[in-house]
Amino acid sequence: MTTTYDILMLPGDGVGPEVLAEAEQTLDAVASRSGFTVNYQRANIGGAAIDAHGLPVRDEDIELARSSAAIMLGAVGGPKWENVEPEIRPEAGLLKLRQALGLFANLRPIKVYDALADASPLKSEFVRGVDLLIVRELTGGIYFGQPSKRWTTEQGRRAVDTLPYGEQEVERIVELAFSLAEGRSKRVTSVDKANVMATSRLWREVATEVGARHPNVALDHALVDSCAMRLISRPKDFDVLVMENMFGDILSDEAAVLAGSLGMLPSASLSASGGASAGAAFGLYEPIHGSAPDIAGQGVANPGGAILSLALLLRTSLGLEAEAAMVEGAVDIVLTDGARTRDIAGGGAHVSTAEFGDLVRQALGAV
Repeated sequence: MTTTYDILMLPGDGVGPEVLAEAEQTLDAVASRSGFTVNYQRANIGGAAIDAHGLPVRDEDIELARSSAAIMLGAVGGPKWENVEPEIRPEAGLLKLRQALGLFANLRPIKVYDALADASPLKSEFVRGVDLLIVRELTGGIYFGQPSKRWTTEQGRRAVDTLPYGEQEVERIVELAFSLAEGRSKRVTSVDKANVMATSRLWREVATEVGARHPNVALDHALVDSCAMRLISRPKDFDVLVMENMFGDILSDEAAVLAGSLGMLPSASLSASGGASAGAAFGLYEPIHGSAPDIAGQGVANPGGAILSLALLLRTSLGLEAEAAMVEGAVDIVLTDGARTRDIAGGGAHVSTAEFGDLVRQALGAV
């Protein structure tokens, strides 16, 4: 009997629909080769949902997500929706989706392909061979804490945001980081600001307790500011880094410079609930580059991050390791053969979004 997987597609805004189309065609090619089928569901999110429904995400579309094996998302946001009320901004839809689905863990692998070592603004000898994983707590911290507001006093305008964490939230994300490190180089760096912040002191305490349960994995604590410097000056120091929500948001984008372009980087946001296969996780998969409205519709966006996010989906939510490796290998072949989208072409000749996707699908046969 042929296995069928229900996948929810959320193209979103800007270049999201363009790059997600390449990921979808690549998934179809893998499915055809491997003998499974895909049942696609589709919904709006972000600005597209505001335009269509007046909300950045509808409750019925969240329920549609719950019934899927996994979700693929393009991107959300753009200048068109900058002046709407905060609670219905495009990004609010993504935050609501993450919270409703319990997507507590964001994985951002930063791998420097050998063919792209010269694309980074850093010296190639610093970045060649870098292969690290940032594990970001995604449903707690300052982005969700209350109170979060601004007001006017006799002395002028004021604002407050609140950064809360409980030990269970810290424990589950750090435990995941250690589990992932077991299959890698067995090194975890826990990032905090324990010299200043009470939440970070709790974070470090709980991380130390979790580390004691994993004696075969080395644990290192790093202050976020010094970690930011080391990510650029000595990136090969790191294997798995785990951190709270805002630190992860900032450092993962900083680490993208190592790979030469945001366009090449995938991500996975995972739930504690199971996925479509035994031992798999339910997740949402998206490139980290954002909606890039300045280049939307021009056919120049890099679909590499979306296609590599598909590889994470195959591996993590569907339990299809061989198929995930096939996709990653095809991307490597295309890059090694010299194909470049505009963002990684260094001003030279480049292929279009669709052409890059076509080349990846052609390379699948050589993996």
